[in-house]
Amino acid sequence: MGSRRRCRPSFLCKLVAFALCCSCCFGGECPADGRMWVPFGNSCYHFVHGEEEDVFKSYSIERAKDLCHGYGLLTVNSKEENMFVIKYSSEVWKGNRNVWLGIYYDSESEELVWQTEEHLDFTNWGKYSDDLVSMDTCGALNASSGMWDLVSCEETSENGVVCETLQEPEKPKKSNSWLLSALVILSVVVILGISAVIWFMQQRHSFGPVLFTAFEYHPPFRALSPDEACLMEVEETGPLP
Repeated sequence: MGSRRRCRPSFLCKLVAFALCCSCCFGGECPADGRMWVPFGNSCYHFVHGEEEDVFKSYSIERAKDLCHGYGLLTVNSKEENMFVIKYSSEVWKGNRNVWLGIYYDSESEELVWQTEEHLDFTNWGKYSDDLVSMDTCGALNASSGMWDLVSCEETSENGVVCETLQEPEKPKKSNSWLLSALVILSVVVILGISAVIWFMQQRHSFGPVLFTAFEYHPPFRALSPDEACLMEVEETGPLP
């Protein structure tokens, strides 16, 4: 009996905490600019669609940046992200595609970096040599194999463009916040009420009539009238001789 009473507050706290967590937790969202963005991890990706017959249409890196409308070109920071691009490319495009990577040569550090100024912690180069890297070096990803290639920024054109941006925290909807808060409060009140009823029934079952004898009704004391006082005195002393 006692162990059940100890478990009940813990369950109540967990339930309330879960309700409060649901009211505060929101997922991220992708840009709402009329284009189709695909979420993956903490980022959103837009695969620029061309006509099916335009498999051989290609874009310079400057044109690719323009197609992204201010968002960055594709950056790949893990094997899982690389595989995501491969799998989704096959659903978007037909034929072989080489996708521009948001890579450029940083003359200060004398190495390739992402356009976000981040280092290339993950790479998947097919053929790579430091001798091939120069100020004119960019990168491209083969959407079929997932391998990366060093290409010329000025002379090369690729037929695949993927734009990328970070997900933005989703703003809570004010119209539903009051309803959610009311549901949380109502749930707490109901749970507390049920707990009180269960406790009362347990006490009644445990102590039986003893619990209620302490609450027997006793009428309040009332002063006796002179006639009632004389009658009571006669009853106590007995009949007169």
